[in-house]
Amino acid sequence: MYKDNPVILQSLQVTKQYPAPGNRTLTACSGISMEVKQGETLGIVGESGCGKSTFARMLVQLEKPTSGKLLYHGEDLSSMKGEALRQNRKNIQMVFQDPLASFHPKMKIIDILTEPMMNFRMVTKAHKEDAAARLLQMVDLPEDFMYRYPHNMSGGQRQRIGIARALSLEPEILVCDEATSALDVSVQKNIIELLVRLQREKNLTIIFICHDLALVQSFAHRVAVMYLGNIVELMP
Repeated sequence: MYKDNPVILQSLQVTKQYPAPGNRTLTACSGISMEVKQGETLGIVGESGCGKSTFARMLVQLEKPTSGKLLYHGEDLSSMKGEALRQNRKNIQMVFQDPLASFHPKMKIIDILTEPMMNFRMVTKAHKEDAAARLLQMVDLPEDFMYRYPHNMSGGQRQRIGIARALSLEPEILVCDEATSALDVSVQKNIIELLVRLQREKNLTIIFICHDLALVQSFAHRVAVMYLGNIVELMP
């Protein structure tokens, strides 16, 4: 049971502010404190503009907190620099809301899937096809999809590719930022079932950001409700 697992990620009074016109400051996240245990799914729900995606971007180090700390295995993510920062990116990966916008339109699926692995020298050019085939099988897609382009696939198929690419580096934490909101209800169910299976097989920790409270409650272990940049409720 995940409740007995160690804490893998901690947020300690994390605040993110942006400059706004008229010498004002926009606070996207305000004093967020929470912890995530290894192997659990934490759902984060809230209306548009409440700071969910900003918090997600800080988790994957696309943004740095204005104040507070994000601790991964006790180490402050915002203090990492250079090669240590680069290497740590493998550990926390994101699945984006719109996979088509996050893929290079002129790259074939084989290159989209293996580019992260090539960057970290986890695979050679000679073994790209084998690596791509393995990743496609992992998300229940045919091997010959590796020769397609993103625009030749459905939304659900593209999101499976997004999940496969994120997992290609074997991360411990998978952050899903509105990963199902652009999909039909039946496709959403299939993607959730895929994530649950992959979590069980790989002991993944998942942070799932969504507008739909009922959807998140259907599979998440805990749900945090955000409003105006704050966590206002944490449901077990």
